[in-house]
Amino acid sequence: MEITIRRVLQEDVPALAAISKQTFYDTFTGTCTEEDMQQFLVAYFAEHIVAKEVADINDQYYFAEIDNVPVGYIRFMEDYRNFSVMEKWKALELKRIYVLNEYQGKGVAQKLMDLYLTYAKENNYEVVWLGVWEENLKAQNFYKKYGFEFSGHTHNFPIGNTPQTDLWLWKFL
Repeated sequence: MEITIRRVLQEDVPALAAISKQTFYDTFTGTCTEEDMQQFLVAYFAEHIVAKEVADINDQYYFAEIDNVPVGYIRFMEDYRNFSVMEKWKALELKRIYVLNEYQGKGVAQKLMDLYLTYAKENNYEVVWLGVWEENLKAQNFYKKYGFEFSGHTHNFPIGNTPQTDLWLWKFL
């Protein structure tokens, strides 16, 4: 099973929106009401929203594919809006990394993370960072394997009316 990585193009927006909705739903279903979940999926993963993000040259979206079929994706960019502490350094935010359930544990997430860290090093970033839900221990353990540490900072990341808290993790390069 060969995993290939490629940049997401505008013509990929329907596939990206679909995999985004599916992986987010699978990850967070049961952590909020179904109504809150459906509103969140529309607000963040509607095709017109995703198309605008993909059109931004600074917004990096990549698919992980097996047999030319997307099985996961990553999104990252230099963005300090949500965590102004990062403005002290040249910093690259990992905004999303998701893999379809049936492909988890097969090296897909690792390939995507390797791309992110390689991009950061090649572009002289000083630090990489991300937000992860405080209850998502599986994801936290994955990030720890790559040397990410809790920064001491958190932020609110509600799904609709359901309050949730993310931990800001960082890794200095």
